[in-house]
Amino acid sequence: MSAAACVLPSFPGAAPPDWIRRFLARGGRGILLFADNVGDLPALVASLRLEREDLLLALDEEGGDVTRLEWREGSPYPSAAALGALDDVSLTEEVAAAIAADLAAAGVNWNFAPVADVNVPENPVIGVRAFGSDAALVARHVAAAVRGTQRLGVAACAKHFPGHGSTVEDSHLGLPELVGPVEAGLEPFRAAIGAGVASIMTAHVKVHDDAATLDPLVVAGLLRRGLGFEGLVVADALEMKGVSTRHDVADAAVLALEAGVDAVLVGHDLGEPEVDRIVEALAARVRPERLAEAAARVAALAAFAVPRLAEVDRRAALAAAARAVQVEGDLSLPEDPRIVELRPRANIAAGEAEHGIATIVVREGESVPNADVYVVRDVHRHPWMEAADRPGAVVVETGLPVWRPRRASAHVTTLGGGRAALAAARALLEPRMVA
Repeated sequence: MSAAACVLPSFPGAAPPDWIRRFLARGGRGILLFADNVGDLPALVASLRLEREDLLLALDEEGGDVTRLEWREGSPYPSAAALGALDDVSLTEEVAAAIAADLAAAGVNWNFAPVADVNVPENPVIGVRAFGSDAALVARHVAAAVRGTQRLGVAACAKHFPGHGSTVEDSHLGLPELVGPVEAGLEPFRAAIGAGVASIMTAHVKVHDDAATLDPLVVAGLLRRGLGFEGLVVADALEMKGVSTRHDVADAAVLALEAGVDAVLVGHDLGEPEVDRIVEALAARVRPERLAEAAARVAALAAFAVPRLAEVDRRAALAAAARAVQVEGDLSLPEDPRIVELRPRANIAAGEAEHGIATIVVREGESVPNADVYVVRDVHRHPWMEAADRPGAVVVETGLPVWRPRRASAHVTTLGGGRAALAAARALLEPRMVA
């Protein structure tokens, strides 16, 4: 089997370049999609499937803050944290099914969700993407999300094994170390496996001497032999600093497959020369039996991931974000309130938000003007945002509500900054705007 089957490259823009067609012709089985690929997604999917009908088309559609399909407008679905706060597993399953139905309609058959990480408040990249900080709660919602996704024929992917939640660094920017024992993050992955999850994504976090993605003790040992997972293991993008600061991408791909990974992701910062180099390295340096095993798992996933177009009742899913909003205090506001958003550097996984409810956006280092409403995010990690705690103000927290204002008139928590969460916040504020 071709080594190209074990690589999922990506490309910028709404049309596949010629090199992607060449890649598929030489045995490529999958493509990683990003937000800038979805301008005319049906046309793109049709074009790619002309090259190979049984193609795996994968993206990150988590709901909440991380969306590719609706990156400009924001997701209409709640974040995992909102679902965890509601703790209704049937609702979580329905939200996952609604997302899967959207993907199926677009021709996408592999979703890199759900997030199975058990979060710690200081984590800079997981946050509201996780169902919570309690392993048992996360586990039951991960299992529900897997069931909801896969009943529509879309392959689910529990991530990021063995747990990126228990870190205080972002693996896009470096190699984080776990802040607790590795066993503390395993229960959600056990639950995902029990629910029949088709794939699991590894994390570029340090468990022993290197990133878990490249560690045979983690992948072949803990995940395969320890937890008994027999499905496809996919490595998070190899150009992330959690791997690339210590390894050349082709070397990393070889190490990943020898560790037990079956497929590797390559972001669109790396084009045809690097993808070719990765494929050639795998063909030349990975043991033939290991390469054949990995490619066979990719083929099996492609056979499994056949989306079913189905009508899904989205009413509960679309209302869930509003149910998760919590309010403390007096929301009385003037008729035309001044709304200011204090915006930190964007979470790399989510990307810079294109949507919001604020009329003014302020970033760290800029002066914070007087306002009636301040929209903040993870104030506990960004102390400069404590300037929002002013008498008479309403503070809307779109991240984790660890920090609480003391002087503000009201505190609203949305557990997410997606379209649905912000719309719910606005709906609360507008009726209370008085002349």
